[in-house]
Amino acid sequence: MIKTVVFDLGAVLIDWNPRYLYRKIFKEEKDMEWFLANVCSHEWNNELDAGLDMVEETKELALQFPLFEAEINAYHQRWEEMLGGQIDGTVEILKTLRDSGDYKLLALTNWSHQTFPITRQKFDFLGWFEGIVVSGDERLKKPDSRIYDVLIIRHDISPSESVFIDDSERNFETAKQLGFNAVHFTNPERLRVDLVDLGILRN
Repeated sequence: MIKTVVFDLGAVLIDWNPRYLYRKIFKEEKDMEWFLANVCSHEWNNELDAGLDMVEETKELALQFPLFEAEINAYHQRWEEMLGGQIDGTVEILKTLRDSGDYKLLALTNWSHQTFPITRQKFDFLGWFEGIVVSGDERLKKPDSRIYDVLIIRHDISPSESVFIDDSERNFETAKQLGFNAVHFTNPERLRVDLVDLGILRN
């Protein structure tokens, strides 16, 4: 019997993308893409999610790329402009689960401890979760199995009695290896079908 549903946040419930900000800064798409691939890269952002200080890291990066100092500083100073809004279809599924009262609702997210408070204030539905484990707070990030262990122990859940929803295939695979009923998120419509198949939602 499923007792707990665990959601990832970014790209599942929240539309976050640095391009929302940097399209305002760069005139050419190709220049923006080069910057996001080589300067404020996905890998660099992952280290922020793992608990590094964003202010210090942007200062250090600006020393490495002095020609992009203003653009790098914007990553910290204008971070909120990277938030595109909620993903309505998934939020509707979350609301259905909340209203049913049948499941413990948790979240496990890779997110900077410095920017997550901004996110929490912006999205009321984050208050629907019984608990949220944030990688930046734990200084651990998915797919490291240790952050899943934090979730399991802190919230006293059994993976075999839990559904884990994540858009990242690596995170999904770790959850599966740990015994979760793992669902690889691609879009809200597919998620609804998957949860119906698991007996959590009705057609």
